[in-house]
Amino acid sequence: MGVFNTIRSYVLWQHERGTLHYDIMVTLILIFIFFSPRVINFNDKPAALPPHRTGVVVSSDGAGELVYQIEASMVAGGDDAAVRGQLQRIIEPVSGEVSIVKYEKVSDTGGAQEYRVWAKRKP
Repeated sequence: MGVFNTIRSYVLWQHERGTLHYDIMVTLILIFIFFSPRVINFNDKPAALPPHRTGVVVSSDGAGELVYQIEASMVAGGDDAAVRGQLQRIIEPVSGEVSIVKYEKVSDTGGAQEYRVWAKRKP
């Protein structure tokens, strides 16, 4: 009955602070807290999000201009004015009113086409 009474006293937290049994209970709790995530899969990982939902990635070139990377599938193509207009309509909801300085169509490392657009915000 001695072991059963000891376990019962641990479960009911009947030991005074500073005693050996109290220290053992606290140690067991800390072991559970720190080592259980290594042993038990709690399935609490954050959901993986795509790197950019809108297909637009914005960065700065350091000279006051913004550089936008836009998926080529978002632009229908056409002549220079049509492409600039489409790029403008894609960029403005993201950054507000901007003026396009230049753009170029490039391929990324995976072979996907994208537009790289340099733009300045209008004052």
